[in-house]
Amino acid sequence: MRPLDGIRIVDFSRVLAGPMATQILAEFGAEVTKIERPGTGDESRVFEPVFDGGQSAYYSAFNRSKRSVAVDMKTDEGRKLAFEIAAQADVLVENFLPGGMDKLGLGYEALSAVNPGLVYVSNTGFGQTGPYRDRKGYDTIFQALSGIIDLTGHADGPPAKVGVPFADMTSGLWIAISALTGLLGRVSSGKGCHVDLSMMDVQVSLLALPAARHFALGETPGRIGTEHPGRVPSAAYQCAGGAWLFISASDQHWPLLCDVLGLTEMASDARFSKNRDRVRLRDEVTAALSAACATRDRTELAEALRAAGVPAGEVNTVPEILNDPHTRVRGMVDAFDDPDHGTTPGLRTPARFSGYDAHRFEAPPKLGADTRTILSDELGLTPDQIAALYEKGIVA
Repeated sequence: MRPLDGIRIVDFSRVLAGPMATQILAEFGAEVTKIERPGTGDESRVFEPVFDGGQSAYYSAFNRSKRSVAVDMKTDEGRKLAFEIAAQADVLVENFLPGGMDKLGLGYEALSAVNPGLVYVSNTGFGQTGPYRDRKGYDTIFQALSGIIDLTGHADGPPAKVGVPFADMTSGLWIAISALTGLLGRVSSGKGCHVDLSMMDVQVSLLALPAARHFALGETPGRIGTEHPGRVPSAAYQCAGGAWLFISASDQHWPLLCDVLGLTEMASDARFSKNRDRVRLRDEVTAALSAACATRDRTELAEALRAAGVPAGEVNTVPEILNDPHTRVRGMVDAFDDPDHGTTPGLRTPARFSGYDAHRFEAPPKLGADTRTILSDELGLTPDQIAALYEKGIVA
């Protein structure tokens, strides 16, 4: 048994944010049915890179543990089938432009009329209202418009995007939050709801701390590299050999940090004992710590700092953290059996629930792999009716 056993989700979304959210819910037990176009399916099925055998690594990262139905929603019969599948769902996730699902006869008003308990999550770029509602959007566009890119990078360099699809993935988390909140609300209200979730709104909400500085100080926050605007030291320092180590120290850590680095005079200097003063003297503190770290081996220094109780973390590459012993012991890297590629690695959904079975970690579905079963077992179509749909290309 898993926490979301018995919950049915129909997923009309594509590429990343929506599929990421529904994968999380699927692995916690929900039955997720992915509605895709015959022939091509979700466009991320062909995104590079690909594993041997042709499976997209991108698609595999966000579509595990789901079912796939290939149905042509450009046809009346296809839209009818999609409607009937959605009419049985607890949650629907879609990322069409506003009004797109309505044009297909699959909007919230139409579906809630026959399925009043439906939690319908519309994940659009800019929301259902506002002057930008009809704009198309992409991860990096949201990063740019929201100010995230302007805040990322070093003060003397150009703006930079975040190293992962930040807007997509944070929006994916909010889709999952919204779906679960709607389901919980349904328990007390007895009815579902329509969730208007804008990816742009999600990005703006993540500006909580820079916005707080603007509200409090009237400043325009800028790029500060790895440093923290309100804490010194909290930054990455280069060690001997070129490797980087991140050190973050509050007042209670300051004398311990100085002791490990051999900065005895700075430790006893009252000018540096309080964070507010170190922020004011940021350049002087940074220069002293940079010079001290540059003479030390990163592994030795990191271990010495942690032994002293000073927060420190190596700046790892992706292969380094994937092969880190803690990552491995925690089971974050696992593998599923892909029919084309065989044993295929992937990253697990992180939450662990006591009292339940381990969450699912199954291969992503082949396009249309579950079409016939769902038409028969869930929609009650006869073999002849199903054969006719295949013959006409309505399903695949």
